[in-house]
Amino acid sequence: MIHMYNPQLETFLCVAEEGSFNKAAEKLFISPPAVIKQINLLEESLGLQLFVRTHRGLQLTKAGQSLCQDTRYIIQYCKDSVTRARNAMQESDRVIRIGTSPMTPAQVLVDLRPKVQEHCPLVKFQLIPFENTPENAREILGNLGQNIDVVAGIFDETMLELRRCAGLELSREPICCAVSIHHRLAQKEMLTLQDLYGETLMLMRRDWSHYVDLLRDDLWKNHPQIHIVDFDFYDVSVFNQCENNNCVLMAIENWRYVHPLLKIMPVEWNYTIPFGLLHSPTPSPVVQQFLKAVKALSSR
Repeated sequence: MIHMYNPQLETFLCVAEEGSFNKAAEKLFISPPAVIKQINLLEESLGLQLFVRTHRGLQLTKAGQSLCQDTRYIIQYCKDSVTRARNAMQESDRVIRIGTSPMTPAQVLVDLRPKVQEHCPLVKFQLIPFENTPENAREILGNLGQNIDVVAGIFDETMLELRRCAGLELSREPICCAVSIHHRLAQKEMLTLQDLYGETLMLMRRDWSHYVDLLRDDLWKNHPQIHIVDFDFYDVSVFNQCENNNCVLMAIENWRYVHPLLKIMPVEWNYTIPFGLLHSPTPSPVVQQFLKAVKALSSR
């Protein structure tokens, strides 16, 4: 395999995750001395100490922790770059490239596909998975039409302006709440506002969505018994945090498969958020045709 990055980074990441040269060697199918040699060469070339030995095994230094975090992104980004390059090679004028991640599942488009093909018989779908990170969200949504044509997700005008993309609304999704399956509220099928009293509710930070801010202002003003905690970005780690800390997380029904230990439930309030297709402000002719077909179907 051709690496677009120093292959020693993969060894470093494996050692960091396993906490041991021997365990990393087993996983990489090479000898422990070969692993140690690669780490020594990497530390020497970077001028950094990445690990310290303790009685509990290897521990990352602060420099090592920082590099570890970035290394995951570097490796994934390089793999995604190769995938995008291969996709570009196979690209045809009739392919709609749909970005998919746990937070932006493509199921709604897969469900629409048979009906869309009645309007656009030659159009083919190509699913392009991506990791949901702030960097990827900024990169992908700001450059729709280059490597990915369409992403399905929640949005509003604020978010579209921030991400420099356009949106076709398909529905208004009720704002729901997610809780751990072990949470006391998981026994219920629908929540009341009073059920949330005394709970910690995780909401996206202010100015991310006008619709979420309406809910936030109502809760602050009329239901101070609900403790609101802000976060900056929806990804799987937020779902983990909700489950680990026994919190309540604002969610939508489309995310029911993001985390197997969370249950998403409707709430007795009238708050909704637009859900639809994000696309380039200047879509290609085939994407325009596709969007027109989807709009016609969704308005029936």
